[in-house]
Amino acid sequence: MIIFPILILVSFVLYLYYKVMIFRTKDPLTQEYLNSRSRVFLGSFIFFFGINQYVFYQTKLSLFIGIVFLLLGIFQARLGWKASKHYQAEYRKHETPTAP
Repeated sequence: MIIFPILILVSFVLYLYYKVMIFRTKDPLTQEYLNSRSRVFLGSFIFFFGINQYVFYQTKLSLFIGIVFLLLGIFQARLGWKASKHYQAEYRKHETPTAP
C-alpha cells in the first residue's frame, strides 16, 4: 500500500508549507487563516499515519494506537476546517468596501 505513505508525505509537506507561510506574513488575520489551514493538514497527517500503522503492523496494540490517532486526526482536521471557514468569512468582510 504505497498510497498511505504518499498521503502522509503530502500532508506533512503541506503542513510545513503553511507553517512557514505564517512567519512570512505580517497580517494577523492571514496568520490565523494559515494556521487553521495547517491544522487541517496536521490532522490529515495524523489520520493517515494511524491508518498506515495498523496496515503495516496489524496487531491489537497498533489497532488501539491507530484508533487514537484516527480520532485525534479527525478532531484536529475538523477544528482546523471550521476555523478556516470562519477566517474565510472574515476575509470577505474586510474585502468588501463599506458604503458611507
